[in-house]
Amino acid sequence: MPAARDCLLDAAYAALTRRSWADVRMVDVAAAAGLSRQTLYNEFGSKEGLAHALVRRETDSYLAGVERALTRRPAAGPGGDAAGRVVAAAAWTLRTARMNPLVRAALTGCWGDRLPAPPRPGPAELVGRFCDRAVAALEPDWPKEELPALGTACETAARLTLSCVVAPAGTSSRAGPEAVSRLVRGAFVRGRGCP
Repeated sequence: MPAARDCLLDAAYAALTRRSWADVRMVDVAAAAGLSRQTLYNEFGSKEGLAHALVRRETDSYLAGVERALTRRPAAGPGGDAAGRVVAAAAWTLRTARMNPLVRAALTGCWGDRLPAPPRPGPAELVGRFCDRAVAALEPDWPKEELPALGTACETAARLTLSCVVAPAGTSSRAGPEAVSRLVRGAFVRGRGCP
């Protein structure tokens, strides 16, 4: 059985999908989780504490998905296809931002009136974490003399991905994941002579 904290966070997220954060009541979150209001306040202290914990959980889950995508090694090439691994992380980012309003808000900084007040991490911090994870995952297979190019390629890929979250591709044949894949792969081709 999930811990009380997880049940409360699940109930808060479910409530947020149905109404704005301003209309989410602590008593309703506790009841939906099958726990007392006192338990809710003991765990989070306040509605703001609940909001911060909820955003932190969702962004941590997003970053864990980025890490999973980056550590999967396709069969191509000696260390796998580095660009392909970053493309997978970019695709995860787009899917998650499309489905999860809290991750989308954390990535873009656009919180709106339906969501809780913006806590940390902010967009710059999440882009930095994406880059850090990409560099860490790819560095062991990257030539030492080209490490600066790896950092540049990873940052370019993260920023291109974020731009596609903010302004999704249209309905043309290059739309969506294909456009992001092309852009991210381009960052790696320019950064290093690899496919």
